[in-house]
Amino acid sequence: MRVPLTWLREYCDPALDVQQIEQRLTLTGTKVEAIHHHGVCGGEGFVVGHVLDVQPHPDADRLRVCTVDIGETENGGPAQIVCGAPNVSVGQTVAVVLPGGVMPDGTKIKGAKLRGVASEGMILAESELEIGPGGEEGILVLDGLQLDAEFAPGTPLADLLPIETDVLELEITPNRPDCLGVYGVARELHAATGAALAPEPWGEDPGSDGPVESAEIVVECPDLCPRFTARVFENVTIAPSPPWLKARLMAAGQRPINNVVDVTNYAMLLSGQPLHAFDLDRVAGAKLTVRRAHDGEQVQTLDGQTRTLDARMVLIEDAEGPTSIAGLMGGARSEVAPETTRVLMEVATWDGPSIHRASWQLGLRSEASSRFEKGLQPEQCLHAQAIATQLMVECCGARPLTGTIDVGEPSAPLQVLRLREARVQAILGVPVPAERQAEILRALDFDCKPAQASEPDAADAAGLDVTVPALRRQDVTREVDLIEEVARIDGLEGLPATLPARRGAAGALTHAQRVRREAEDAMVGRGLSEVVGWSFAEPALLDRLQLPAEHAMRRVVRLENPLSDAQSIMRPTLLGSLLDAARYNVARNGPDVAIFESGTVYRALDPASDGGEDTGPRIKRRGAEEHHALGALLTGALAPRSWHGGAPARADFFAAKGLLAALLDRFHVHWSVREEQWPFLHPGRSAAVLARDPAGQPLQLGFLGEVHPLVAEAWGLERTAAFAIDLGKLAAAAPEALAFRAFGSVPTLRQDIAVTLPERVPARDVLHALRKAAGEILAGAEIFDVYTGSQVGEGRRSLALALSFRADERTLTDEDVAPVRERIVAALGELGGELRG
Repeated sequence: MRVPLTWLREYCDPALDVQQIEQRLTLTGTKVEAIHHHGVCGGEGFVVGHVLDVQPHPDADRLRVCTVDIGETENGGPAQIVCGAPNVSVGQTVAVVLPGGVMPDGTKIKGAKLRGVASEGMILAESELEIGPGGEEGILVLDGLQLDAEFAPGTPLADLLPIETDVLELEITPNRPDCLGVYGVARELHAATGAALAPEPWGEDPGSDGPVESAEIVVECPDLCPRFTARVFENVTIAPSPPWLKARLMAAGQRPINNVVDVTNYAMLLSGQPLHAFDLDRVAGAKLTVRRAHDGEQVQTLDGQTRTLDARMVLIEDAEGPTSIAGLMGGARSEVAPETTRVLMEVATWDGPSIHRASWQLGLRSEASSRFEKGLQPEQCLHAQAIATQLMVECCGARPLTGTIDVGEPSAPLQVLRLREARVQAILGVPVPAERQAEILRALDFDCKPAQASEPDAADAAGLDVTVPALRRQDVTREVDLIEEVARIDGLEGLPATLPARRGAAGALTHAQRVRREAEDAMVGRGLSEVVGWSFAEPALLDRLQLPAEHAMRRVVRLENPLSDAQSIMRPTLLGSLLDAARYNVARNGPDVAIFESGTVYRALDPASDGGEDTGPRIKRRGAEEHHALGALLTGALAPRSWHGGAPARADFFAAKGLLAALLDRFHVHWSVREEQWPFLHPGRSAAVLARDPAGQPLQLGFLGEVHPLVAEAWGLERTAAFAIDLGKLAAAAPEALAFRAFGSVPTLRQDIAVTLPERVPARDVLHALRKAAGEILAGAEIFDVYTGSQVGEGRRSLALALSFRADERTLTDEDVAPVRERIVAALGELGGELRG
């Protein structure tokens, strides 16, 4: 929202410069995003001139040599100015910039010769002063304009027109629709600085109450239109607005159109309440009906587009059909035209959520909708009507007819809240005297009276009974809201730094929080970079991951109000954002990527589950289930190229598995992998990650494998490996405390064996069988070599195993280990294994 400072100072003018005003407003919650300068720079050299003579230029058909009285000058005489405007003539009072003046675009005016004729300045057009939209040839003629002062030659132009101003660009939060008008911001500035506040601009209303015979309004959906007011104006003359009005609108970011439309925009900017002007003669039957639209009903709006509505939207129609979309934009059929002489001025209150939904669904956002969706109050209707009535008389020569159509409830009861002095001190940490509280709240238009005790000698007597003004009824509903108002105006920067009451709370992390942090630290320690992806995803992600229609990851959570179609679902897996980050880096000459992400994934509630990465215990809320996952992705080389050691290893299944092992072993989790097919993983290089909780219950943590070549190609990647696990399940599998076990003082006995087995037997089953057969005497077992070839036979392979045996109380001998070795060989025999050698 743009607020011209000269306009703001008309209602509250503290003795502060623009930077100080920006600071005070921002510190009290009305944030100033930027300060712009609109119009000329400084105003020096811009004066009123009187055209004394106009002669043709001797060497240019389109130029004229003008003699202009600019008051007292150094040379004592009038100025000679060469002008190309077609409408310049003798006797006009015009706007002139003299040599030395600086134009809005920064150009400094100098004396010059145009086709051999000296020119001592410029006669200006509206657009050159930025007080009009431009587009029309011709200079600005001041004669007959409604100005606030005399304009003798030489009078500074800034005394007559707002030709320069600083403009505050404000960020108005959705809970403060009362600040969507210049006067609302002035009230905030009044409270923040103590400067005087001018009377409300709607305090004097030229209009009147009572029925209006020349028009009729019917509201069929009062739940969506709490109040609808209208006034009728006759003898309206459509013409350009006076320069001061154009200048105000231009500085505020509005394009002037004609005097009637400009009046509606001016009244909206001043009061915060949108208005709409109908040509009453083009309203069929002189009757407007407010109703819900029908599904598929169409309306042509002022921007020339035809919009298709549904039954949850509201429209305004006359006897011939729809004329406008309520709260969004008027219709082309009843808009004000150059021949308009009668105007029906509509000011209504609309249901904010309904307007917001219609605006989003139709892709139609206007100044009106951005205000209505924040929740305007019915009282504001007559505020805007009063301002518009004044301006219609002043700027359009209109005559308001007697009466005001007023359909609906003009107001709801005002709420009275108790503000206790002790409670203010308890919340803020410092005492604020009741007199100061009342001063602040009255400056913000609250009504304050000394509190009336509910009982004799009651503690709540030390306080105020505060009546909330109508424009704040949605924002201020509790005592703590009043305390916030007191704090922000009295100075949040002055509050002491204190700690909240602990109430026995302990500052320790939960087991799940510790696991999450340690898991992230483990990834960083292994050299991976953390990425943070969007929780939102595009529906096309499901197809790019090759997910079949029946897959559980297709059961996504869809957003009712997405920012765009590309962010319309909640992500069902971390793999999508990891692939996006990898593609971004690879496309920017970073082919070697090692990244991880720790974040939440989502799925729509359903009792069925495929046992994947995001299954099991979940947080459930509003039809969705979610859990915190950790995912990692590797592509390219695993280490930098070096002169020593040859080419570095590339990312593959075993690189990802080694990374996963480093993570899970850190938490002393008993885990394994099981071959399992995943749609987005390579058919022969994918697995499920399994674990057991301390009670021995099986858990499926997630997936591990190489990304399917077609999926990797869709992201522009080569061979890529990844895994993702549920950190909630990892926390369930990880022991909360570890018992220390001292290293044994006796040496370990190591024996190596080689066994041939069918290739179909996974190494996991081999290690599980020998550990079970060996018992506690087996200190360790690992596979250090794999051989396939003619020596072991077709369909078989040889695994070389390093076995470590140890007892706590004595040194083991070969005779001690021999029975254990025999049990191991027997157990492997049950898997089809034979001892080699």
